[in-house]
Amino acid sequence: MKILVVEDEELLRLNIMDYLKAEGNVCDFADRFDTASEKIALYDYDCILLDLTLPDGDGLKLLLQLKKEDKSAGVIIITARSSIDQRIEGLSLGADDYLIKPFHLSELSARILAVVRRRSFKGNDLIVFNELTIDIQRKTVKVNNLAINLTRKEFDLLLYFLANKSKVIAKSALVTHIWGDHADMADSFDFIYTHIKNLRKKLVDGGCKDYFHSVYGVGYKFADE
Repeated sequence: MKILVVEDEELLRLNIMDYLKAEGNVCDFADRFDTASEKIALYDYDCILLDLTLPDGDGLKLLLQLKKEDKSAGVIIITARSSIDQRIEGLSLGADDYLIKPFHLSELSARILAVVRRRSFKGNDLIVFNELTIDIQRKTVKVNNLAINLTRKEFDLLLYFLANKSKVIAKSALVTHIWGDHADMADSFDFIYTHIKNLRKKLVDGGCKDYFHSVYGVGYKFADE
């Protein structure tokens, strides 16, 4: 999953990002309101962890921005125990959940997964698409009940395509979703072709229909056509 951590407390932010990265997620961060606003405008995220009290702005305004720009990211408010009014207002503005500081990182991870699962896959742990079965919790993929061995990047790509099936996805969107801010350092997006080629081959060799469709000059579409 691609996660944006909006938190100005450096130690907490680093601990959250280290934990989530170790679980295989891609993490961006923002420690100021302006930075968070810019990243929300530029990129799409699966989940945003949002501290409402930022040094240069009110985090609640970021919730309004998400709604105005019709962004699909789930939002978990991470907040101090005393800010109950902010929590209530945040939930009323569209936040999915909240955690009171201090919290266990394992609980945060579980909350993130629950939010993403609820938003993208109607709360299911098992995603079934014709002969494909994906277990989000266990990070396994089966074709006609036979296991397919995918790398973490390949698994993330497949899950992203399934969450956006039948939509045309630009190469740039794929790269920024899987690689985060580091994608900006790439000279080209040719390497995404290699990852998709490998994923496609593994699925087809395992008996899966080829659902990948290249859209010339744009990117790819994952669809049953």
